[in-house]
Amino acid sequence: MRLLHTSDWHLGRSFHGVGMLDAQADFIDALVDTVREERVDAVLIAGDVYDRALPAVDTVRLLDSALERITGAGAVVVLSSGNHDSAARLGFGSALFERAGVHLRTRYEDIARPVILPAEGRPVAIYGIPYLEPRLAAGELGVEVPNHFSVTAAAVQRIREDILARERAGEPVASVVTAHTFASGGISSDSERDLAVGGLGAVPLDLFEEFSYTALGHLHGRQQLSPTVRYSGSPIPYSFSEARQAKGGWLLEFDGGGLASVEAVTWPARRRLAVLRGKLEDLLADPDLAEAEEAYCQVTLTDSQRPAKAMELLRTRFPDTLVLAFDPEGGARGPAQTYSQRLAKATDDLDICCGFLEHVRSRSAADEEKDLFIEILNKVREAEAAQ
Repeated sequence: MRLLHTSDWHLGRSFHGVGMLDAQADFIDALVDTVREERVDAVLIAGDVYDRALPAVDTVRLLDSALERITGAGAVVVLSSGNHDSAARLGFGSALFERAGVHLRTRYEDIARPVILPAEGRPVAIYGIPYLEPRLAAGELGVEVPNHFSVTAAAVQRIREDILARERAGEPVASVVTAHTFASGGISSDSERDLAVGGLGAVPLDLFEEFSYTALGHLHGRQQLSPTVRYSGSPIPYSFSEARQAKGGWLLEFDGGGLASVEAVTWPARRRLAVLRGKLEDLLADPDLAEAEEAYCQVTLTDSQRPAKAMELLRTRFPDTLVLAFDPEGGARGPAQTYSQRLAKATDDLDICCGFLEHVRSRSAADEEKDLFIEILNKVREAEAAQ
């Protein structure tokens, strides 16, 4: 029995203004190939299949195609909702989809209703915990204190009771749980968004220890919290903080005794990410940066003054520079001042104009710019004198 653990597809998301739908379609191609080549029996999607509650039409079509292709390749799908998904909309038609091998877990009442996959020895029971917003889930789950720990613990308890009932009935199972949450021990990156207003609500790792495997979603870096509790991470990078991460999922193998092995599956991204730092002249000349010419780039310039037309010049070599920052080497510019502080120190009208220009673009006025200011100020004075 083979399962493929994925999460955080975020279909429909953009990357610094660049649409990602084509890159997401590439990832789905790679996933379907993996399902066929590895003879995967079930694909797990641990939340955030969409990037927003109301996805665009093209995004919905992409998911529709993905589900049809995965099931057509011989695997069932178990999809639980995340904090970016609309549980009600994603769960539409769940009873009908189940007949086609797509099992949606978006409702509290389905938490303890597993997808049973027959296997030699013990069958595999897959339980899906949808994202639990504490204020909404507490009442449904009979919890008095609405926080992430309490609602997750209540959901896990329901699953434990179902597993125990099966054991008492002489039908033991290997248990797999999907959940979209922040488990303590995970390492976050910039493109995740907080699960709780005012702070991230973490749940302790030991909540999941007794299950054969827990497939987590929410953090975008693939990581192992314990041998049986892991994040698959997002299938493609969604922030420059993920530039060095290998993207993919986890391939699980079950035998008659339970979980036998877990191995990483990596899918190459359509475009790599490059994080560059240095002086503009050096970046444009450095031969070691040739690979970055085909990458999406985040550039931090360390010139003592912000170079003129910096983005335009960078894009002559790195056409897909998406983010440009300025951090003078050694703090050459000194402490930041507000414009009011600059204005208080100005000695004349020319100083005011040049100070404003420097404030808004982090570069002193060039000689020709000063000459232009002088010409304009003289014309203003002449007009005032004429009045």
